[in-house]
Amino acid sequence: MFKIQILCKEDVQKILSMHQVIEVVESVYKAKSEGLTDVWPTVFYEFAPGRADLDIKSGYLKNKQLFGHKTVTWFGDNTEKGIPTLIGMIAVFDAQTGAPLGMTDAAYITGMRTRAAGALGAKYLARKDAENLLIVGAGNQSIFQIAATLTAISTIKKVRVAAQQAGNAKSFVAGIHDQLQQQFAINTEHILFEAVDNLEASVRDSHIIITVTPSRKPVIKKEWVQKGTHFSCIGADMEGKQEIDAEILTSSLLFVDDTKHCQEVGEIEIPLKQGIIHETHIIGELGDLILGKVNGRINNEQITIFDATGMALLDIATANAALKQAEQYEIGTKSMI
Repeated sequence: MFKIQILCKEDVQKILSMHQVIEVVESVYKAKSEGLTDVWPTVFYEFAPGRADLDIKSGYLKNKQLFGHKTVTWFGDNTEKGIPTLIGMIAVFDAQTGAPLGMTDAAYITGMRTRAAGALGAKYLARKDAENLLIVGAGNQSIFQIAATLTAISTIKKVRVAAQQAGNAKSFVAGIHDQLQQQFAINTEHILFEAVDNLEASVRDSHIIITVTPSRKPVIKKEWVQKGTHFSCIGADMEGKQEIDAEILTSSLLFVDDTKHCQEVGEIEIPLKQGIIHETHIIGELGDLILGKVNGRINNEQITIFDATGMALLDIATANAALKQAEQYEIGTKSMI
């Protein structure tokens, strides 16, 4: 029998700061670039296409002697039942013994680590004087993306939020100051937040654009994009999804989080299948850029793209950090299995 730590969403919220998660995510990207990780095949199953699905991602962090998996379900009809649409858990194991170390809620950690990834893409690829941030998508995860980007990049002065329905963006922006302060301890007094009425105009006036939509057709056209723009494409995480015009990729500096997975289900999946771009367009993975193995932006005229599909390695490492702190502060529940 083994005694393991179990953390619910509220436990994880008490423990993890956005700054800490960004550090954890960056360390995982570095480890991956150094060959100290393995990403195992993803299991995906649709119970009802477009309405209910299951996603299992797993991997091995050799440098930390950890392995694990994240199992997440998305059931769209849960809204009518008054329960979350995204539900899941992360299980962490000791790679030296195979013993379970703990389990955590997956939804909150997924939000934190995913948005940390998008923010890191912007940190290392956006122009250094970037002031205008555009978030395309006003779903539950968008607040994490804003918090992470403001944590990673200190030059941001304006944040715009675009949604498929303008009313969603306005209601999202209305409560954003309080939410960022209360949930992430971020002071937003110096930042202007706006709901987007005209997506084209906002794209033309943005230095950093982060897309977090479930779109299966491009929502941003190439002719809207100005020189010097950076994109972190986060929403395309399964086959058939696409958020930006494929032609944008042909004249951009392109980076990915995991080459194989992005080719299969990322923003680059469809452009690769259509022959619009080729594998040679990919300069490298973000970890390669962070470690200086490849070059990134060298001037304010270049357009840069970071395609991030998400890796279980990030979930496992973040969950492990939460479990360690929970042990220290005696937070959560311990159970024998």
